[in-house]
Amino acid sequence: MKKQGINPWIWVPSLYLAEGIPYIMAMTVSVILYKRLGISNTDIALYTSWLYLPWVIKPLWSPLVDMFRTKRFWIVAMQLIVGGSFAGVALTIPAPAFFQYTLAFFWIMAFSSATHDIAADGFYMLGLEEHQQSVFIGVRTIFYRIAVIAAKGILVVFAGNLETRGFSVQSAWSLTFFLLTAIMLALFIYHVILLPAPVADRPVRRDPQQGSSALFFKGFALFFKRRDIVSLVLFFLFYRFAEAQLVKMVAPFLLDGRAQGGLGLSTAEVGIVYGTVGAIALMAGGLLGGWAASRNGLKYWLWIMVFAMHLPDVIFIYLSVALPDNLWIINAAVAIEQFGYGFGFTAYSLFMISVCEGEYKTVHYAIGTGIMALGMMLPAMSSGWIQERLGYPGFFLWILVSTVPGFIVAAMVKIDPGFGKKKENDGEI
Repeated sequence: MKKQGINPWIWVPSLYLAEGIPYIMAMTVSVILYKRLGISNTDIALYTSWLYLPWVIKPLWSPLVDMFRTKRFWIVAMQLIVGGSFAGVALTIPAPAFFQYTLAFFWIMAFSSATHDIAADGFYMLGLEEHQQSVFIGVRTIFYRIAVIAAKGILVVFAGNLETRGFSVQSAWSLTFFLLTAIMLALFIYHVILLPAPVADRPVRRDPQQGSSALFFKGFALFFKRRDIVSLVLFFLFYRFAEAQLVKMVAPFLLDGRAQGGLGLSTAEVGIVYGTVGAIALMAGGLLGGWAASRNGLKYWLWIMVFAMHLPDVIFIYLSVALPDNLWIINAAVAIEQFGYGFGFTAYSLFMISVCEGEYKTVHYAIGTGIMALGMMLPAMSSGWIQERLGYPGFFLWILVSTVPGFIVAAMVKIDPGFGKKKENDGEI
């Protein structure tokens, strides 16, 4: 018999580990995989950027998750499918047409992961009391970040160590994805047994007046009737314009040999530099950004965060020109850029929350995240083509130029001076 009152510490951390792993595998680790398998930067950026699409359009099918079955059902079902897609990637890496086959399984993984996100975020609100939701918001963020480090760091290091022990690149990465399959299936079994079954977790009525889809489309219409809709959408699309392109080419730059203008790091070294040190710096920047905004409000910190987000990109110009071989220097450079990104991204996250208020805040947030994903997908698609024509130094100079739209859209938005600021009578969590 499933219990309703299961301690949140038993399921919240594992739920957000399961949410983070497939997203990072599809968005970041796939880039490293294809680089090691000899795919060109142009094709890597173009085809892996299409994997953002499920997160772009997930608001369109989010009502279906409400209308059919329970969110608990969707969570465990999607975890099973994600595990199967990991196995599909593992089995097809050695195939002659591995690029087409693995991309197909990454697509299945991406759609399943996006659906899992919808169900998990909704389940979080159903499975916890209101005061618990506040307490565990930090816990879910931390464990999502741990999933990032595990996927982008530890698993990449694992694949790299297999390569150095005599395994072929194909065998090393196949074994890595089989390990991922086992991890995801373990999470699936764990959640089948220990995920609570809240009474409130049931399909909504499909009455056209009360149904989830009707509410969604009403909320959708209200979102785009806002007086500030132009500046809002432009901010969502262009604040990360430079970072969207940069993120696709960091791993190829670290992996490419010096003859190709890269730093020539091994797979394991990339797992440490980018997947571990960089991910920890990103998390630290995000935590500091959240703490700072709670003290003085988003408006006070906005421009500091804008500069922190964009100016550290100049570090990659230095790396591409100097081509240092000292791992301490490379680690420090990547950590600075990722820390700035984490700190500056706080402004983006808080601004999205600030405009998603009122009766339809859930729908508006889903739309906002969809626009955000579109703002990442479109610039990223051409980043590999630009890099291969400009070389790495020219590409990173272009990235610096690409930060200009981020400054322009930041100047266009209006922010309540008190938003994000901790009130005097608020207690510490």
